[in-house]
Amino acid sequence: MPVQPRRAADAAASPDTVRLDGVGFGYGHGPEVLRDVNLTLPRGSFHFLTGHSGAGKSTLLKLLTLAARPTRGALWLFGEDAGDAPRGTLPTFRRRMGVVFQDFRLLDHMSAFDNVALPLRLAGARPAAYAGNVTEMLEWVGLGDRAQTCPPALSGGEKQRLAIARAVIAGPELIVADEPTGNVDADMAARLLKLFQSLNRLGATVLIASHDEALAARSGAAVLRLDGGRIRGAQA
Repeated sequence: MPVQPRRAADAAASPDTVRLDGVGFGYGHGPEVLRDVNLTLPRGSFHFLTGHSGAGKSTLLKLLTLAARPTRGALWLFGEDAGDAPRGTLPTFRRRMGVVFQDFRLLDHMSAFDNVALPLRLAGARPAAYAGNVTEMLEWVGLGDRAQTCPPALSGGEKQRLAIARAVIAGPELIVADEPTGNVDADMAARLLKLFQSLNRLGATVLIASHDEALAARSGAAVLRLDGGRIRGAQA
């Protein structure tokens, strides 16, 4: 594996990477999308999040990645209160995460190599220190021959794999992925699952939102189901 999850100095302070207590969320004056959500993701755990379209999976991921704040209830990340944290502290939380967005959010003017390297550059790493890891990661996701290609020239499946590579290259403590295998074939989906599993074995907490229940079953991970804005329990 080309990367390992970072170990924060205070990581041992809490056994949980994520904890939601009685969380609700709604848009404007409409009904709540999420209602009374209680969720704990222990450090180093691996979960799939399933549910029908519109069940609230993407909304829950927005809360976990601090793209939105709970309307009510408590949200804790890495043992710290993130639900009420000052806006200026949010980048500190996000630097400990790797997020795979459903719409990729790649930088079109940068090569595949530079897109993957971006989190390392922002963390202050020198090119000589990360070039080998970036190249190895691109090979891992099947993009070794596309390193100098910019996203507009990539297929949807290639963009998906590039987004995953960028999300995990820095070895985040928490990996949150929204339909990360939705645009790839079954063989590549299995390969990407192995990547997430390898990072999990190295200590990362992984949460994957997916409609692919067969993939979730093959993973051996616990499955959380969202229904009616509530998590209805987990099954291994």
